[in-house]
Amino acid sequence: MTIRDVTAADHGLYRELSQGFYSGEATLHPANFDHIDRTFGECVKGSPYARAVILEEESRPAGFALFSFTWSNESGGFVVWLEELYVLPAFRGRKLGSEFMEWMLDEYKDATRIRLEITAGNDGARRLYTRYGFEPLDYEQMVLDRK
Repeated sequence: MTIRDVTAADHGLYRELSQGFYSGEATLHPANFDHIDRTFGECVKGSPYARAVILEEESRPAGFALFSFTWSNESGGFVVWLEELYVLPAFRGRKLGSEFMEWMLDEYKDATRIRLEITAGNDGARRLYTRYGFEPLDYEQMVLDRK
């Protein structure tokens, strides 16, 4: 598997992969293409807050991942959020999730914490992340969405 940063030429692919992600069990709501387009723009311009990568298998798009970055006093440093990880159905069962996790853990070996969210019914994701040592946090999250 190859993992590469998105480029401006990937806009349509990124939208398609995001639609797949937001259509599955990984999320609680449908895709918002205004948000997807804004995020893509941030990633392409090299924002320090967001990074999107394309997963490729045999030179074909196989999925994508989206990261965001922050600092945490609680964890004592740089925190990587795995915001989204999506593998196309045709590529599932080929250990791409495990290959991605190995890459991510090496890519961000200096992070004090890697954080992610999963929905209650996403058992496949839960199994993958648990194999790599991720544990639930006993926090409830609260949000104030400001559009």
